[in-house]
Amino acid sequence: MPMSVTIWHNPRCSKSRQTLKLLTDHGIEPTIVEYMKTPPSPDELRDALDKLGMAPRDLMRHKEPPYKAEGLDDASLADSVLIQAMHDHPVLVERPVVLADDKAALGRPPERVLEIL
Repeated sequence: MPMSVTIWHNPRCSKSRQTLKLLTDHGIEPTIVEYMKTPPSPDELRDALDKLGMAPRDLMRHKEPPYKAEGLDDASLADSVLIQAMHDHPVLVERPVVLADDKAALGRPPERVLEIL
């Protein structure tokens, strides 16, 4: 059975574009989710974090305005609060995330996604 590959993609991000090109250059036509338009649900974020082996804060872009505005630098915040913030403000999600069956990788650098294919 062929592998199911999805990329959480932001076409305005060079790393995201490079990662998508890398996938297609390897003959993989992933499902493209423009997560800024269609944010992943809290459950999808939780699942991706589990596959990535990351804590929510590790997948967050700390320099984006909502990070400070929402007080997300507070170390006492529960993971569920951080995950909800990423859903509510998808700009906070580090990109691109590539999901392949039961694995996931952050495309920073883009070549990292090849490890899960």
